[in-house]
Amino acid sequence: MSDQPRFMLVVPPLMENSPAFDRAAALAKAAGAALHIVAFDYLEGLATAALVNEQALEQMRLGYVERHRRWLEDQARPLRKIGVAVTTEVVWVEAPLEEILIHLQEQPMAALIKALEHESRLSRLFFTPLDIHLLRECPVPVHFVSHLHNALPRKVVAAVDPFHAYGQYEDLNDRILREACKLASTCDAELDVIYAHDLSSISADEIGFGNGSAFFTSTAASTLYDAQAEAFHELAERNGIPSERRHMIMGSPARVLSSYAAAHDTDVIVMGRVGHRGVERLVGSTVEHLLYKLPCSVWVVSPEPS
Repeated sequence: MSDQPRFMLVVPPLMENSPAFDRAAALAKAAGAALHIVAFDYLEGLATAALVNEQALEQMRLGYVERHRRWLEDQARPLRKIGVAVTTEVVWVEAPLEEILIHLQEQPMAALIKALEHESRLSRLFFTPLDIHLLRECPVPVHFVSHLHNALPRKVVAAVDPFHAYGQYEDLNDRILREACKLASTCDAELDVIYAHDLSSISADEIGFGNGSAFFTSTAASTLYDAQAEAFHELAERNGIPSERRHMIMGSPARVLSSYAAAHDTDVIVMGRVGHRGVERLVGSTVEHLLYKLPCSVWVVSPEPS
């Protein structure tokens, strides 16, 4: 088997180009990686067309899949001309999540790349979008492309949260920084590391209080800040992050990361996710709260399988 890394680009059933194509092509070229473009087709109107002749209906479906396959090949042709090894595939399936996970089991990928589908909050209340399912279940890094400024990222930010008592966070923070360093090196991009420290997200046990109603003095706040800073700088130090690239900013992660990304023209924020009592969350905040609010693309790292 070839040691060449592979990226998987998931495209929508409609034959429309998106910034995710440009990002996937640029990353594959920079990394010397192969690119597998796959469309999981299912058009409700076509799938449920009220035709008496089932054979004719099946021919229509096959015809659409074939047209989509040819369209993908048209998109792949210029990428091959610049040296990217591209393969394409079209699969007719109503619920793509399971098929995506099967593909990742059968064809190991370095990352899954997909355009972020912006869903309204009301819509997310009634059903879970595919993007959220991928955040929770995808075993490889997922790159959601949104607000594309540069095809190849020029500024990468790693968001970490090193100050927690739960052991699973320590390994994940190191994985975030390794992944961010690899991405920045591949793209010859700037890398900054941010710890958005928010006292409201830290439990009483982690602070060392017996209960949440303990009196929190300015001395205690200073002590806590020093402990947070020590944890942050230890994490950055062992991952080779220079001091001028470390930023410890007070505030909620969503607000801090959004403001920083907007002010510094950030292309990608690298974050991690863990399962916490049955609920998937990003380190420092919830999946939904950050994913749809950040003014840049997101690269999500999963924890090591247990």
